[in-house]
Amino acid sequence: MKDTKILMGHGSGGLMTHELIDRLFVRYFNNPVLQQQGDSALLPLSGKNLAFTTDSFVVDPVFFPGGNIGKLAVAGTVNDLAVSGAVPRYLSVGFILEEGLMLDELEEIVKTMAEEAARAGVLIATGDTKVVEKGKCDKIFINTSGVGEINERRLSISSGKDIRPGDKIIINGGIAEHGMAIMTTRNGMNISSPLLSDCASLNGLISHVFEVSENIRFMRDPTRGGLATVLSELVQQKDFGIRIQEDKLVIKDTVRGICELLGFDPLFVANEGKVVLIVPENEADRIVTAMREHPLGKETAVIGEITDRHPGKAWIETIVGGERMLDMLSGQQLPRIC
Repeated sequence: MKDTKILMGHGSGGLMTHELIDRLFVRYFNNPVLQQQGDSALLPLSGKNLAFTTDSFVVDPVFFPGGNIGKLAVAGTVNDLAVSGAVPRYLSVGFILEEGLMLDELEEIVKTMAEEAARAGVLIATGDTKVVEKGKCDKIFINTSGVGEINERRLSISSGKDIRPGDKIIINGGIAEHGMAIMTTRNGMNISSPLLSDCASLNGLISHVFEVSENIRFMRDPTRGGLATVLSELVQQKDFGIRIQEDKLVIKDTVRGICELLGFDPLFVANEGKVVLIVPENEADRIVTAMREHPLGKETAVIGEITDRHPGKAWIETIVGGERMLDMLSGQQLPRIC
């Protein structure tokens, strides 16, 4: 690791984050459970399989169109469990509050967390509160940890070890909406069409998918680093490649316009209510149909496939007929978006 200080890019979820994890945290914390490096750790316990995950939320601003830091904290941890194939059960919540934070703002955040937890069917079972001096944090930071149960048949979903050429890649709708909603709010941009974050708990949608198929090869929510980082991360050191088609991606006109205006690539912008699935080719149509029946899956589309060409690489076919390779986000596009 060349850097001698922590940079904002180390929190991007992209290449710098992976380097920090691999060369520092894994180096000292290394153990068989940590080596899984999925969205949740999978833990055998007393004859059952548990999924355990933790995440911290430092979004700026804490209130944004479509949600606030509280909704993000609950949905983010619920989603980390759900995309691992687990049924989320319990959450812990740790608050770091800055002296001077208005109590009515804190109440609105806590109320939203309770509503989102009820919507997701999870119980907030324990928590902690610390207060720091003014200027020592930015209003409020939240850490949430979660525990869920996972069926034996779904243990390989996090690793994607059953993926094979011909499998289809599915996503449940438009990309880059959370990141661009944060960006427009942070910079006070006036836009004609309201842009809302896609922040949402996905366990209901994922549960609906399992009702029609138990053969899901892989799931991941493309948060920091966006869709491109998830796909490029997945194929690293694998004997297969990924090929997606730009014309199959759903990108709202408002999102595309803001990205073009500010110079962002929507493929690398964060989402907080999207899930990428890799499924067997012969089950793709049935799964897409089922997902479109759910409120969070109405724009579900097949966006590409697993291929034996370009092993270890992810590629996109562009609208104009070209192609380019996708890699992990190398620096940072938007800091403090989750």
